[in-house]
Amino acid sequence: MPRYLAKFQTNALGIGTELFEGPRSMIEQRLIDGELDLAVMLISNLVLTEQLSSKMLLRSVRRLWVAPSHPITRLRSITLTEVAKYPYVMLTTDESSSTTLRYWTAQGLKPKTVFRTSSIEAVRSMVGSGLGVTILSELIYRPRSYDNQRIELLDLADTVPTMDIGLVWRTDSDLPPLTQAFCDFLQFSSSGDDRAAMEVHKGQRHSA
Repeated sequence: MPRYLAKFQTNALGIGTELFEGPRSMIEQRLIDGELDLAVMLISNLVLTEQLSSKMLLRSVRRLWVAPSHPITRLRSITLTEVAKYPYVMLTTDESSSTTLRYWTAQGLKPKTVFRTSSIEAVRSMVGSGLGVTILSELIYRPRSYDNQRIELLDLADTVPTMDIGLVWRTDSDLPPLTQAFCDFLQFSSSGDDRAAMEVHKGQRHSA
């Protein structure tokens, strides 16, 4: 978000943005109450779907994170059943743990969790040191941990849900023109078409 927001503020003169961060439940309720115009959030976790509309900006696959020397790397096909045999590091931010447990439970399995943390750097360090594995979005993957340990990504044979990020607003409200301009910009920018995004901005700015 920061680089997109910086481009938007540079090119869309006269359109102000006020940022707010909070847990999913609070954001959903404030959108419904009209206290927030728009949210950029994990739409795969939305609960109040009848009262909120959404549009996806980005879909990221969840894959297995392991140290290069981990024995699971020798398998030709990796299932959740195989992953369940090894220590698991659980990330807890953005309801990640509840999402994880849902797809494990659907398979009748449970990860062998040895550490729960809200720190993604702690997860990377634990995985890179070979102390555990994890399943997380490739969007937040880095090939090395903060302490320079290597981390590899492996595909899973079992289907796990993707991490979907998108725009969310109240269903029964029309977006104001300036808010719509911001939506259009993010949609074009997330698709990689920055030039088109700027053209949308300029057009919206002149007509606002």
